[in-house]
Amino acid sequence: MRGYGHFGSFLHTAVVSAAVVFALALLTALAACTPFRGTAGGGSGAGSAAPSPTLTPAGTDTAFLAEGACAQSDPLGSYREVACSDPNAIAEVTVRFYGPLPDASSPAAPTAAQGTSTVPTVRAGDRCPETTDFVLSVPSGRSPGYACMRKRDGPHPGDPGAGGGPRTIVGDCVYTAGAGQVKETACDRSSRNKPGYRVDVIAPDRAQCPPGTALFVSVGPAGVGCARRL
Repeated sequence: MRGYGHFGSFLHTAVVSAAVVFALALLTALAACTPFRGTAGGGSGAGSAAPSPTLTPAGTDTAFLAEGACAQSDPLGSYREVACSDPNAIAEVTVRFYGPLPDASSPAAPTAAQGTSTVPTVRAGDRCPETTDFVLSVPSGRSPGYACMRKRDGPHPGDPGAGGGPRTIVGDCVYTAGAGQVKETACDRSSRNKPGYRVDVIAPDRAQCPPGTALFVSVGPAGVGCARRL
């Protein structure tokens, strides 16, 4: 009986081992048949994870925040692409471009006829439409990228005289913000800083500003803003 007991123990162990081997083989086969689900852009993760946008050169249909795409913002100030039919879409891309901004020599700040003026700078907004509301920095790899955004609903800070937007255009108002510096503000005096000048003309240079110009405002590659005192 003792010998039979040893044989029974051996047989039980063999059966259990075979079952374990079979289960492991079955799991391996199932894993091989299950497709891998990674996030867009090459990252790995669970299939339920939110896909990350794939950044590609502008001008392709798959570019993140390509021209004509819409974006939604979150409380932290980040933006993600959503369908333009999404009720949470707040702004649309009007122009999309890549590449570093052109280097600018640092010319002397233009001298105002009376008062102060801004110092010329090169900004992404200079390459956007005049009534752009804001600009998003959306790089692709090591290449800088920018999206010119226009809000889907008003008010539009980029509209003339509204007090915002990345560009200074005809109809905008500015106030003196310090020595040799002015900043944009709302012409209707709804902002904390009251307007002191209004840009009436954008001219190639100061010599072509109309008589009565009290302030020359740098507006980037567009030239100079000829502003009159309010």
